[in-house]
Amino acid sequence: MQTHLRMSGIAAAAVLAGALALGGAHAADTIKVGAVGPKTGPLAGGAAITHWPNFQLWVKQVNDRGGLKLKSGRAKIELIEYDDRTTPSETINAVQRLATQDKADFIIAPYGTGFNLATAPIFAKYDYPMITATAITDKIAELSKRYPGMFFTIGDTTAFTQSVVDIVKKANSEGKIGRRVAMVNVADAFGIELANAARPNFKKAGLEIVYDKSYPLGTQDLSPVINAAKAAQPDAFVAWSYPPDTFGLVEQAKIQGLNAKVFYTAVATAFPGFGGKFGKSTEGILGAGGINQDAPETQAYLKAHQEVTGKSADFWASAVVYSTLQILERAIEGVGSKDRKAVIDYIKKNTFDTVLGPLKYVNQNNEKFWTVGQWQGGKYYGVASTGRPGAKPIIDKAAW
Repeated sequence: MQTHLRMSGIAAAAVLAGALALGGAHAADTIKVGAVGPKTGPLAGGAAITHWPNFQLWVKQVNDRGGLKLKSGRAKIELIEYDDRTTPSETINAVQRLATQDKADFIIAPYGTGFNLATAPIFAKYDYPMITATAITDKIAELSKRYPGMFFTIGDTTAFTQSVVDIVKKANSEGKIGRRVAMVNVADAFGIELANAARPNFKKAGLEIVYDKSYPLGTQDLSPVINAAKAAQPDAFVAWSYPPDTFGLVEQAKIQGLNAKVFYTAVATAFPGFGGKFGKSTEGILGAGGINQDAPETQAYLKAHQEVTGKSADFWASAVVYSTLQILERAIEGVGSKDRKAVIDYIKKNTFDTVLGPLKYVNQNNEKFWTVGQWQGGKYYGVASTGRPGAKPIIDKAAW
């Protein structure tokens, strides 16, 4: 596999190209696929687990098979990567560059809810299928009408928040906890929308939010947030958080002794590094998403991911990202060409076998997804979903 480097004012692009056969390569032998996401900035750590390694795995697997099967023959993937520095304007510029200068045949959806929403108009303008893997929103119906090639895989805001509310309510109804909830959120599109959806759901469930605080993306010191949350004496702690703050909030909760019996943090709770850092303290911690670790397709994926990338996949969104690449691959091969409009139409009409199991978009939305996971016995399992099999019963959280 050859590696090229392109430099621009917006980012450094690492180009991973499948090796071309000596003496007879033609342009038709290659499909250019663009990828944008953070390699620097606050979300770089999360993308390094969930986003980038899956592209490395997918490209190697496809190119090792000889490339994508088109009517004209096999075409190997050339992957063009741009660092958006966790800055929406950089994401927009990079996607625009891929479309207009690099002439990418396809572009993979970027990392993070806000970044997907920011670039959706560009994907639509140039008829790129946009199979999102890390965009959670309640505006799916509206966005699907506006952008006919935009697909949503990981879930919607209402389902995610309702699952957490249901878990807290059940613990309260069983007499395990009281009604007091401390809720915090990262102040970007992801955290704000989840918090806004959760407030009326908690109230409707008869639960009382006794602390409600947002904090800027990239906040380094989260001790004031946890200190104030602890002072509110919550029975449940819920954080709509991104990777850096998920780690920071748990670390401060341990230091300050915030021992809420229901404890939920969002993105990165499913990371292997989370279990590695907090060890036995993770027992019973709830988080976003999950997977069925017992499913054969999941086990095969986790093994391949480790072997090819040298990294462990996370136990939620990694598999979602990989499933979107499987869908893109099979849609391109189903059409047999680089015709992006035809690929979009193919995705809308077909069911795909993926690492998540069978997946079909209904009105451009995947309706069966994991909503809540939990650490149990050193592993992270899905415990709530909208129709995925293999959920584990929820256990009580251990004290720090």
